[in-house]
Amino acid sequence: MKTVVFLGDGMADEPFAGLDGKTPLELAEHPGMDAMASGGVFGMTRTVPIGMPPGSDTANLSVFGYDPKIYYSGRSPLEAASMGIPLSLEDVTYRCNLVTLSGGTDAADAVMVDYSSGEISSAEAAELIDFLRPHLTSAGIELYAGISYRHCLVLRGAADGTDLTPPHDITGRPVRDYLPKNGNAELLTGMIRRSYELLADHPVNRKRVEAGLNPASSVWFWGEGRKPALTPFREKFGVERGSVISAVDLVQGIGVCAGLDIVRVPGATGNYTTDFAAKGRAAVEAFRNGAQFVYIHVEAPDECGHHGQAKEKIWSIEQIDEKIIAPVLDYLRGCGEPWSALVMPDHPTPLAKLTHTADPVPFAMLRYDSAGGTQRRFTETEARKTGLFVDEGCRLMPELLKK
Repeated sequence: MKTVVFLGDGMADEPFAGLDGKTPLELAEHPGMDAMASGGVFGMTRTVPIGMPPGSDTANLSVFGYDPKIYYSGRSPLEAASMGIPLSLEDVTYRCNLVTLSGGTDAADAVMVDYSSGEISSAEAAELIDFLRPHLTSAGIELYAGISYRHCLVLRGAADGTDLTPPHDITGRPVRDYLPKNGNAELLTGMIRRSYELLADHPVNRKRVEAGLNPASSVWFWGEGRKPALTPFREKFGVERGSVISAVDLVQGIGVCAGLDIVRVPGATGNYTTDFAAKGRAAVEAFRNGAQFVYIHVEAPDECGHHGQAKEKIWSIEQIDEKIIAPVLDYLRGCGEPWSALVMPDHPTPLAKLTHTADPVPFAMLRYDSAGGTQRRFTETEARKTGLFVDEGCRLMPELLKK
């Protein structure tokens, strides 16, 4: 059997005043999602366990079928796995964002202007990380360059327990009250302050400012964790070969830790400028090359939610439907063997809040032998109307893969 997951990161939302009280899913045209909602199992599910932070880490683990209450060990070690960074059980890792801070001579007095430094390019970011490395690291402290604004810090043989705040949660706020606390706070805060001094007049930032772009004026640490231990996907679900398609280190890292193949797609950017069609083609090609399971993750709606970009979020949802869902479902319907498909967000990223929430999300699960049913739209409101609620999102995967 062939199985696909269409994951629109942050696709769910709340009624938004800027959209006349509608959500992006309600305003977007998405006939593929609607067909799945109409012909299959349609309802709501909770992907983030009560009491856990509403991150893409916990939520995507749920969608992959791993209970975050059992398997979650932090966000950054999943990203480290994607980057090929070797870790021991004694090491502690952190996501290192390149961010835009402004308004003070000391980082502690500045405001979080942009958690992504204007979606800085990977080439620019690598130059800045290479510049910072000799100033911020020493024996047992390692800094690795990743993609765009997303990088990784590793403390070898270190304690954990640091209280940290994701930078996308404090956009527009002074950072003083959100600097690291407890654990390794002194070390991490010192690195933030030092980077703010060092990057102030770097040539990369001068060029970005001249071009009207946000500079990468500081590092910011969050997502503390240790090496995870996921039961291999093949062992857990009996799938001999599976693939993950994503531009995001976190989701790639879950795939690596689960023993799935990572398909790297040229033109996949992690925002709404991504090549949606290339992801759809890559999924079909993965199936043709023998994959039984493909997890297609698209970050674009989440990034639009974080930036309050309503029009772009609607457009991204429509692109997922047209360029990814439609061609992949067309392939599956003609592949000559049983298949199943799931479409859903991992969590909401409401335009009004600019960050994640832990609220339940809609899902639709369609199988080759589904009998069909009432015509429905794939929206939050329509999903709630069905009355179907799956209290743990990790329970969807066993149902999806059931033969």
